[in-house]
Amino acid sequence: MWLLVAREPPPDAPYWPGRRMLAAVDAAAWPLLWVLVFSHAPKPVGLAAPFVAAVALLFALSRLHRALWINHRYRFTTWRWGRIVAALLLMGMVMKLMLPA
Repeated sequence: MWLLVAREPPPDAPYWPGRRMLAAVDAAAWPLLWVLVFSHAPKPVGLAAPFVAAVALLFALSRLHRALWINHRYRFTTWRWGRIVAALLLMGMVMKLMLPA
């Protein structure tokens, strides 16, 4: 038996000056980062690098469209993952301070 649950869409993001341009930078930076990671791999990755580049281009175009024209629906990736990375770094610093030298 299938159970389908329809979620409410998140509320529109608040608009502030410069949000559209910063969203465009955020939208293009993350796919570019993935292309750079795969192009500078320490071992040959074969066809994975061109495939990742092609998929990243498609994602970048989709994200740019949302960032520029449907800006009220764009969510910042840097903010989402930055909080997680900051929490992990904070936990690592606390663990390092708690261990005896």
